[in-house]
Amino acid sequence: MKLLSWIVFPLLVVSLMAFTPSSAPVKLSWETLRDVTFKKKWYEAEQVYMLYPTFGPGVQKLSGKEVSITGYVLPVDLDANLYVLSAFPYSACFFCGGAGPESVMTLKFKKNPRKFKTDERLTFKGTLKLNADDIYQMNYILDNAEVADTM
Repeated sequence: MKLLSWIVFPLLVVSLMAFTPSSAPVKLSWETLRDVTFKKKWYEAEQVYMLYPTFGPGVQKLSGKEVSITGYVLPVDLDANLYVLSAFPYSACFFCGGAGPESVMTLKFKKNPRKFKTDERLTFKGTLKLNADDIYQMNYILDNAEVADTM
């Protein structure tokens, strides 16, 4: 009987571990993303000054981590399924001059998403990427993004 216990117990533990859900994404706030400073930098290729980010330690420690964040969806190109998530609705977003570049992030979807409406407020999860070098992308990118379960 003891021998059977020594065999069954480890198998039971391994079986339970297989069904344990993976760690939940870090709940990210727009306030946390404000841990960044900007300085103007000349970009020769575009002949323009752009804001170059220096990410603070609070944001750097989240780089590459799975996060979830709630915001307003802003369609950029519906045909290409290109969307941005904003801390603010369209009327007050970064593109309208009402907020800074730290208040938006590119959504790079895990799989082809459904069509979203402007200002649809949703929570997304994915991997946070920090972007300081590609001026054709937002400073924050949510990679492998998908709508988070609301349960």
